[in-house]
Parts: sequence; structure tokens; C-alpha cells
Amino acid sequence: MEYKDYYKILGLEKNASADAIKKTFRKLAMKYHPDRTKGDKNAEEKFKEINEAYEVLSDLEKRKRYDKVGSSWQQYQQYGGEQGFDWSRFSDMGRQTGRTYTFDGDFRDLFGEGGYSDFFEMLFGQRSRPGRKGSRSKRNIQVKGADYKAEIEISLEEAYKGTQRIFRHNNQSIKLKIKPGIEDGHILKLEGKGESARNAEMPGDLLITIKIKDDPVFKRKGNDLYADLNIDLFNALLGGKVQFKSFKGICKIDIPSGTQNGKLLRLQKMGMPVYAKSGEYGDLFLKINIELPEKLTDKEKNLFRQLQELRVNN
Repeated sequence: MEYKDYYKILGLEKNASADAIKKTFRKLAMKYHPDRTKGDKNAEEKFKEINEAYEVLSDLEKRKRYDKVGSSWQQYQQYGGEQGFDWSRFSDMGRQTGRTYTFDGDFRDLFGEGGYSDFFEMLFGQRSRPGRKGSRSKRNIQVKGADYKAEIEISLEEAYKGTQRIFRHNNQSIKLKIKPGIEDGHILKLEGKGESARNAEMPGDLLITIKIKDDPVFKRKGNDLYADLNIDLFNALLGGKVQFKSFKGICKIDIPSGTQNGKLLRLQKMGMPVYAKSGEYGDLFLKINIELPEKLTDKEKNLFRQLQELRVNN
């Protein structure tokens, strides 16, 4: 049987703190979640390994026992497997910890008949006897009902300022608060609002995907915003101040003299707020578009000719 290095699976050192384990698990679970990987079998297996590793390392008692087993694994290999190795020290772990684990998704669809590896079940649950076919133990696993999925569409300005939606679900009124800075495609989970199946020990979740509508003025790239700033020829040549309406309000923009068409002006911390991080913002980039005067009078044309001659002669 293959030894599973749960620390290596999560990319952590053996002295990792509980907080580091939790943060790393959340990051990896989001990256390899089936809703994101959409049928990628390798990612699905990775997701299963991540959940199994977290099941053990997030539980203080299980982690202690796992670390103890790890130091004894060489002895197990020297005995050539189970024969001659005292597994009685470890086989009651599942009964002693009494802990269950839940995750985002439908357990039956994701893991099929057995959720954990043989290695896990050898240490923490009942294992089928050698030479005998049998189903894996599931007494440490809670089966969830199916998750429900929905989409909510908001404007970019609502994503900037934060907003809320009130809707009816399963005869309940639900107020969903959306924090400033949320990105398109972000999935919000309402625990326990999914299917309550008869054969499930706990209800599934309601997974709401946020869709952000295109904005007529701003384009978003990460936490930065991009927009066009139209200025006249004279401000471009001589410099000046122009006004621009941002999500924060009206701001005055200094235009340097000799500003070229297509130049990008950067306004620091005028972009999108960073999601779930108070006081942090991206930047706003304004692309200069110089508007040429139309329907010039004869006098105006003569003045431009004079300017042209001055530039040529100099």
C-alpha cells in the first residue's frame, strides 16, 4: 500500500499551523473544485486527495496519530505489508475521533462508492479483509444532499460599491449581501440551502455564481479599471484640467502640456476595491483620446497654417 504524505499533498511543512492548513486547503479546494475544472479527471483526483489530507491534518487527534504512523511506515514496508505489522494501535482511530467532514459538492457524484483511499481507511476506519471484496466503511462520512446552483447578475458599479439581493428560495426570504470588489464568476455558498434528500444526512448547499454585466465606460482587469478620457486639441497641446466621473465621484485630472494621443494616465487607488480587504484598491488607467476641432472657420484655418509655418521654419 502506498504511504500518503498529506503534508506534501497540501504543499506544507510538518510544523504548519492549523491556520496555515486551513488557508492552504481553501485555496487548493477552490482551484481544483469540480465546478471550476469541469470534468478534468486529474483535477478531480487532486480534489479528493486535498479533502482527504485536510480531513486528517485539520483534526488535532487524527494529525497526532497520523504523524505517529508516518514514523512507523518504514517498519510496515520492511514487513512487506500488513503481515507482521501491529495495526491494532491505529485501527480504532475512527471510533475515537468521532469527527465528520463536509465539503462543497455532492459526495455521491464526486467520490462514488468510496470517498477515501485505502491508506486512510486502514488508519481511521474499517477496512475490507484481504482477499475479500467489500464496500469501504462510511461511518466517518456524512452524505450531503445535492447542491443547487443559481446565477445573479449585477452591474460593475454594484460590484464596486457592494450590493445585496433579496429573493425567495424554498419558501424562505433570503437576503444575500455581496461585498465590494467581487469578481465575475465568483461563487457564493449558502450552506444548507440545497436539496434535502431522504438518504442524505445533511442538506446540500446553494451555490450562487455572480455575473457582472459589461460597463459602457469601464473595463476591468483584475482590480484595475480602464477607461477612455476624451480631451480637446488645446488641452493636449497646452495642458489643463478636465473632469472625469469615476465610481468614487467627479475627479479633476491634470493634463500635462504636449500630451500624446493614446497616452495612459494612472490614478492610484481609484480602481476596484480588493475583495474582502478593507481599504485596498486597484488603480484607474485613463487612455487619452484627442478630439480634433471640426468645421474650422477660415480665420481658424489661417491661424493653424501660421502655426504650421512657425514649426517648419524652426
